[in-house]
Amino acid sequence: MNNILLSTLIFLPIGAAVLVLLLPNAYKDSFKWISILVSIINLLNIFSLYNSFDRQLTSFQFLEQYEWIRMGLGSLGILSIDYLLGVDGINMPMVLLSGIIFMAGSIASFNIEHRPKAYHALYLLLSGTVIGCFVALDFFLFFIFFEFMLLPMYFLIGIWGGERREYSAIKFFIYTFVGSVFILIVMIGLAMSVNDTFFSQELGTVVHTFDFRLLGDFKNYLHDSLLAPDKTQLILGVPARNFAFVLLLIGFGIKLPTVPLHTWLPDAHVEAPTPVSVILAGILLKIGAYGFIRIAYGFFPDIAYQCTYVVAGAGVISIVYGAFNALAQEDLKKMIAYSSVSHMGFVLLGLSAMTAEGVNGAIYQMFGHGILSALLFLIAGVIYDRTHNRLIENFRGLATKMPLFTVAVTIGFFGALGLPSLPGFIGEFFTLMGAFQSKVLPDWVAMIAMLGLVLSAGYFLWTLQRMFFGKFWANRNQEAHLKDLDLREIVLLYGLSVLAIIFGIFPNLIFDISGESVKLFLEKF
Repeated sequence: MNNILLSTLIFLPIGAAVLVLLLPNAYKDSFKWISILVSIINLLNIFSLYNSFDRQLTSFQFLEQYEWIRMGLGSLGILSIDYLLGVDGINMPMVLLSGIIFMAGSIASFNIEHRPKAYHALYLLLSGTVIGCFVALDFFLFFIFFEFMLLPMYFLIGIWGGERREYSAIKFFIYTFVGSVFILIVMIGLAMSVNDTFFSQELGTVVHTFDFRLLGDFKNYLHDSLLAPDKTQLILGVPARNFAFVLLLIGFGIKLPTVPLHTWLPDAHVEAPTPVSVILAGILLKIGAYGFIRIAYGFFPDIAYQCTYVVAGAGVISIVYGAFNALAQEDLKKMIAYSSVSHMGFVLLGLSAMTAEGVNGAIYQMFGHGILSALLFLIAGVIYDRTHNRLIENFRGLATKMPLFTVAVTIGFFGALGLPSLPGFIGEFFTLMGAFQSKVLPDWVAMIAMLGLVLSAGYFLWTLQRMFFGKFWANRNQEAHLKDLDLREIVLLYGLSVLAIIFGIFPNLIFDISGESVKLFLEKF
């Protein structure tokens, strides 16, 4: 049964972006209110979606499917592309996260004064395309949204960023665009290699489809199936399915990001304005992880099994390398950026374990990190907005000057380092438990990953001690600006803090959603 709820989540913000562009500049104060109103409506719709979601079903729900493109390919059959949307236990938590983070980002954007029309139009466009990535069930449609979100992000960093904004924006665009090319190659190969398993009795010919449900259910594509069904196709001497999996690992690994494909992230975070950093860390990194779960593992489970050590190794290296880099940073925003590299490594570790605990933990880690990273970058933004300085060594004893701010920082830091009852602990605990219980990974892989927990405690607690405790000190020209949180900042920081506590104490709010879909997902291996 078709409905339009998922389409509303996509096209309401896109339509609002067009409205903002059409309004004259005399109404500039209304632009931010339009962004906030749209974010509120979308969040309420997502809550309705979440409450109506059937936790016992493994199939996709709230499906919307319309015929979009049909093209004859001669003797090869028909190319079929549909406008196809739906949610299951894997992408539903990401849709919920998107609603929360875009709501926070719209409130954080309240004080944008430079070219507000362009800013809010791009922000709303980004909101629609990101949600489109999470709910699209057609590979072609997913790729359209995946590519299209590069445009608003490029301009949001390049126009409203810091001193090196042009360099950071171009670096972000080039890295992500290269990853998109790798994903595009795989998409074309998948669509053109299906055999008579996709024969349509109604149409009387082979249908080349991009439907996630079909591509994820069969294991006989990317062979010479139309010519010799038993012959494996080779690309550069490598089996085509292995080659495709490696391309997806690189393409989505850039977006995740995983070491050594991560170098665009610290630059982008440092130069991006605070609301854009919130969206980048809270949502955009999760698209890389989601694509890897849904497409790389979903389409090529046999190759994923063979490459378990590669994926787990990338995750562990990211965990440890990111943590050591975070420990060495003097810039607060760079420290948080490298901590994101480290914590997202747990997603790859949990996924590579191929256990229910590991995959559920990976999905929860994506959600929990989204909440906490948004909180952390808002924290960095509070300091920078007041002093235009992010160096940790320039501040001491802020707890006496900004007590409300210090409470929010403490929740954010302890949540990120893995304090029990907060999301960081739940995600890391289940990914590590899944890795220890895995039949395909040795225990020493999880033991090395645990070093990241120790290091994260080191850099977060050291930063907290240096900046917030002891005798108050700041540069004279900064001291006068170090006022405690205003009402808007209290709503943002404490709102995300409360959500972090709620989801940390009640992790089944996510596990109940993901559990059945993860069971079905693991049957492929």
